[in-house]
Amino acid sequence: MASDPDRQGPEDPGHPKDAREPPTEQQVRDEIAREVLRIYAESYGTGAERAEALVSGNWVIVVLDHLELLPNEKFLVENGKHDTVLQVRTQYQRAIQSSFSAAIERATGRKVIGFASTTSIEEPRFMAEVFRLE
Repeated sequence: MASDPDRQGPEDPGHPKDAREPPTEQQVRDEIAREVLRIYAESYGTGAERAEALVSGNWVIVVLDHLELLPNEKFLVENGKHDTVLQVRTQYQRAIQSSFSAAIERATGRKVIGFASTTSIEEPRFMAEVFRLE
C-alpha cells in the first residue's frame, strides 16, 4: 500500500466498514431518559415508573413520571407539608445538577448551559428537568 506523503501519524488500524453511524434522534432520547432515570434512582434511593426525553433545537426536557416518594416525604405530604418536600427536592436537584448535565452532554455531544427543575408531588407525581444547550 502506497503511503500518502501529506499524511502524518500512523495508519488507522480500523476498517472503514467498522465505522459506526451517528446515533439516531430516538437513540439519543432513549439514552437520555435511561441515564436520567438511573441517576435519579441512585441519588434518591427510589425511582420513577418511567422517563421520557424530548430534544428540540437547543432544549432537552426530561419528564420522570409516577415518582416514588421516600417514607419521610410521604409522611410530610400526608401531614400537609407539601412545600417542605418541594423545597428539599428543589435544593437536591440543584446539588446533583452536574450529574444530569454530564449525561445530557454525553448523549447530545453538546454543552449544557442552563438547567431548571420542577416537581409535582400531587398525584400523579412527576418531575420535569429542563436543559438549555449551547
